[in-house]
Amino acid sequence: MSGLLRGLKSFKDHFKLLLTHKMGLAGIVVFVILLIAVIFAPYLRTIDPTRTGLAENILSPPSSQFWLGTDHLARDIWSQTIYGARIALLVGLTAAVTTVGVGTLVGLTAGYFGGRLEEVLMRITDFVMILPYLPLMIILAAVLGPSIWNIILVVSIVYWPFTARVIRSQVLSLKERGFVEASRSVGASDGLLIFGEIMPNVVPIMFAQAVVMVTWAIYAEALLAFLGLGDPTTMSWGMMINYAFQSGLMTMAPWWVIPPIACILATILAFTFLGTAVSDILKPGYKDRRGF
Repeated sequence: MSGLLRGLKSFKDHFKLLLTHKMGLAGIVVFVILLIAVIFAPYLRTIDPTRTGLAENILSPPSSQFWLGTDHLARDIWSQTIYGARIALLVGLTAAVTTVGVGTLVGLTAGYFGGRLEEVLMRITDFVMILPYLPLMIILAAVLGPSIWNIILVVSIVYWPFTARVIRSQVLSLKERGFVEASRSVGASDGLLIFGEIMPNVVPIMFAQAVVMVTWAIYAEALLAFLGLGDPTTMSWGMMINYAFQSGLMTMAPWWVIPPIACILATILAFTFLGTAVSDILKPGYKDRRGF
């Protein structure tokens, strides 16, 4: 329990530091805006983003009726953009949790037990890491089929090794620390040492990895959707760009592609800022310089 309390206190302290970091605060603000759009989407003057409209409203420019215009099927771009935020966060957060969860479990196991088990796990990790991730994602997405959950699975399969290696390196150092040796000397089990003592001390690293994975997952979903491997039953930012590209009307209706591109760039930039801030506050001595 003491390890868990230390982990919670460490996470709380790091979050306070994050709020004092300009890039971190900017990232949090954008994330909160996205979260508001996701939660209150039905109340933000939106309609069903897949519902086609009247023929006279096809490719309508932004107006008081259609804030961001319409597409080639008279579908509301504003509604597509708002509901696209749901898909972005669903893919980003779910893939991040899955990726960091699997990577952390592998890293903890390999780093703590060592020996042949570590050798096997790290060789598997290295094998996945050396594969070209973009062709691998395209092949997996094509084989598994067009589904948002398959995209999450593809991202998780491709990116978990990065977290595994980072966590393993931390565990190799932590398992030799005095507090771990003290718990071991009083008969603590391996499970208690791993999840009660070591894991709480890698929570900040896990959070940093999760932030990075959110960025990669959102980028991956947009890229796969643009390539025609996305879920056609959902309206994501990537699918919006794909529809605009396939129609050949992008130059005639710039309002069709600017919102999803801007949202993708803003979201990736925000989480990049957040990742940079997390990396900064994890550096030795940063807490002391900020007076914490």
